[in-house]
Amino acid sequence: MATKNSTAKKSTRTAASNGSTTGRPRAGSYTVPGVRVKDGHKVAQALQARLHALNDLALTLKHVHWNVVGPHFIAVHEMIDPQVAAVRDMIDETAERIATLGLSPVGTPGALVKSRSWDDYSLGRATTDEHLGALDVVYDGFLKDHREALEIAGDIDPISEDMLIGQTRALELFHWFVRAHLEGVSGRLATGDATTERGGAGRASAAASHHAG
Repeated sequence: MATKNSTAKKSTRTAASNGSTTGRPRAGSYTVPGVRVKDGHKVAQALQARLHALNDLALTLKHVHWNVVGPHFIAVHEMIDPQVAAVRDMIDETAERIATLGLSPVGTPGALVKSRSWDDYSLGRATTDEHLGALDVVYDGFLKDHREALEIAGDIDPISEDMLIGQTRALELFHWFVRAHLEGVSGRLATGDATTERGGAGRASAAASHHAG
């Protein structure tokens, strides 16, 4: 999820006449009172990108929940599900804010795949160390993009900004939960400066093997 590139798989579906499968929300003629329509729709467009990312994150976290194995399985397995539930609430909150701002929120799988700039999560069945190492990279990339959307909203709409601040706060806490498993007493993360999921997974697994030995 966190590895950004220009080769993400593109859907071959024919776009519907209302544009709902293109990933671009259909615009209404209004937005919230006190905000120019153009500006309100700009914020809604930024939120649409985050809606796609949140939907992807929820699916990725559930995938990890199903596929994690090995030592500390139950701790990681049970840690992930509350994160899934919280992200699903953020999805609904974000979609409703898009609609409030005057755009039609798009939540279809085809639109997500067409619009995203990242590949699918790259691990299947893997150890707790590997999945946590990969999730560190996932959360790092996600939160950087969420903060960018927060800046866009902050210039125009403090209500959307407040929503994104709350989401970012919760997601940074979840990221810390993941990193606490990867952090040594020195404060260094086992994932180091990894920028890909497989890189993070490999480094975390190697560090765990080193400590076990």
